[in-house]
This record gives sequence, structure tokens and C-alpha cells, in this order.
Amino acid sequence: MPLLSVIIPFYGDPTDTLALLAELESQGIPDSVEIIVSDDCSPISFPSHQGVKVVRRSSNGGFGSNVNTAVAVARGEWVLILNSDLTPPENFLVRMIQAAQEEGTALLSPHIVDHRGESQWVGRKFPLTRHHIWEWFTPVARFRSTVFWHAMVGHDVTCVSGKRAEPDWLMGACMMLRRQDFNAVGGMDERFFMNSEEIDLQRRLAERGTKRVFRGDIVVEHLGGGSSGASAQRRQWVLDSRFIYNAKWGEGQHLALALRMTSYANFFFNMIRVIRNKAVTPRAGLREELAFIKRAEHKK
Repeated sequence: MPLLSVIIPFYGDPTDTLALLAELESQGIPDSVEIIVSDDCSPISFPSHQGVKVVRRSSNGGFGSNVNTAVAVARGEWVLILNSDLTPPENFLVRMIQAAQEEGTALLSPHIVDHRGESQWVGRKFPLTRHHIWEWFTPVARFRSTVFWHAMVGHDVTCVSGKRAEPDWLMGACMMLRRQDFNAVGGMDERFFMNSEEIDLQRRLAERGTKRVFRGDIVVEHLGGGSSGASAQRRQWVLDSRFIYNAKWGEGQHLALALRMTSYANFFFNMIRVIRNKAVTPRAGLREELAFIKRAEHKK
């Protein structure tokens, strides 16, 4: 039995996934590691690749469904789920295996940064309505570079480079856990097409007593958004998933009302902005935000 099954969900252009495989191969893939690429009925099929097990889904089900399909054929004691647009550090697989052995029964993630080296805030708090309101309130977007803003949207600001922490949940771009723990909680909930599926998974793991561990001593670069579609589509997927999560876990039953009120606050703020900047379109912005909310409400 392989010690580790590396799972790479795939959809779209194979360039990033092939680059990731090339980097892993250049580092040397231990005999105890199997690589699985799960093709989510991509319009461009993932090509056969030596040393890689390619699983091909017959329909596009989203990230969670794709991961479940890959885990179903995995044989490793651990599974390491990787986004295709990652650039791993030297000796990445060996270091992740060592970290998993040190942590025992846990889900863990390394520190993830963007191409400029800025944190993508892997560790986060289980989401509450107030986190969503703050993120939806556009006047405070100018403070996105501050630790205060990140704390207000629910990012665990103790998860920084070089540190170890145990946040509520960890971003799913690069996460490792025992296959038996994944299966014990039923894998990923396939109602989530994109986003929040890893939060839901980790909440169930938390109820089972499985730790979630941030390992800031391992740093991975992540481009982000490679298979998530256009900006408006991504925004809708994020909002849809939040309503599904809230309905499932009984969190923020008044999320729609809270976001609508925030949208009207955004509108009044933009009415002031338009005095100086005629390019600002308050009414169009309000209509768009309310449409996002209305569509997401029906996902519950």
C-alpha cells in the first residue's frame, strides 16, 4: 500500500497540472507515493501521463465531487489534495509526509503564499454572518492589506510563516489527511460545487476530534483561481456555497437580509463617491449585488 496518494483535481487547461507534475517529478517521487489526476469531465481532457493514474468523470460535479472520485480509487494511508496551480518547495512530498507523521491524526496544510510572497491566509475561523458582512461591505475594501481587515473576515492571523497553529479550518488548496478520516465523515458534501466544501469537511472532522494543523515551516506558492471561471462566476459560486453551508449548519439564518442591508449601505456610499467619480455606477452595482444574493438564496 502506498504511504501517500497525491490527488490533483483537474478541469480546464492541462498546462498548470503538467507543470506541477513536472516539478514533483524533478524532486523525485518516492516509491511509496501514487499520483492521481481526477478529470472532472473537462472540455480539454487531461492527457495520459506516465506514472500517473488518470480518473475520468462522466459529468462535471465540481471540486468536492472530483476529490471524492479520486479518493475512492486511492490506496494511500494519507491523501494529499493539491490544486493544480501550486508551485511546491524543494523536497515537498517528503516534508509533507514527515509533517503528517509528526502530527498524527490531523488534517494539515502548509503556509500558502501568492507569487509576490504575500500570505493567502490559509488558517481561518469557522464562518459567521459578521465575517460575510465585513467582506461584502465595499467601503472597507481599501483596508484589505491590513491585519485588522483579515481578522474581521475570519482569517486566523496567528497562521504565519514559520509558525505552527491549530485554526478552525484550513484552505483546501493544499491539505493532507488520513484517508480513513476522510472516509469516516463521508468525504466531501457534493452539494457544494465550488468553495466551502473544505470548511464543511473540516467541521465534521472537528466534531470527530480530528485536529486541523497549520504548518508554517513549509511554504507553497499558489496562483489561485485557475479553474474557477470568470470573476462574476466565482463570486456567485462563493455566495452560493455560503448559503448552502449556513443552511446545513444553522449559522446565520438571516444572511440574506444582512447582505441586502449591506448592499444598500454600499449603494449610499457609492452615491457619495459618484460626486467625485462619474465612472461609479451606484444603481448598477446595487442591482448586481442584489441579483447575486437572490440567486444564492435558492441554493439552500
